[in-house]
Amino acid sequence: MDQRKRDSIVAYLRRRMAEVGIGLDDVAAAIAQDEIRQTAARYRSATGQTWSGDGEMPQWLKQALSAGQSLEHFAVDGMVSRREAATRRKTDWREDPFAGTPLATVHPSYGHAR
Repeated sequence: MDQRKRDSIVAYLRRRMAEVGIGLDDVAAAIAQDEIRQTAARYRSATGQTWSGDGEMPQWLKQALSAGQSLEHFAVDGMVSRREAATRRKTDWREDPFAGTPLATVHPSYGHAR
């Protein structure tokens, strides 16, 4: 983005903020609140729904777990507890009876890589 276009956007944003009474402190507080909310999430769905792990488990996560998905699957990067990581079952793909067969590949039309 060139400097002139950037300056134009900044001027537009300042003008709109002044029209509705939003100050720079308001913007900074909103950004900080968003960062706090994002770091508090321990589990996240593919659609962006989150859960901190406190309180009652949300319906989207209950449904996924009852369908056979693991809780670790939804863990936000680095947020899996040591207890959960220790109980995670290790998979030995050398024992996979379907390795090297067409059943081991994913069809590209499903949106997954081979």
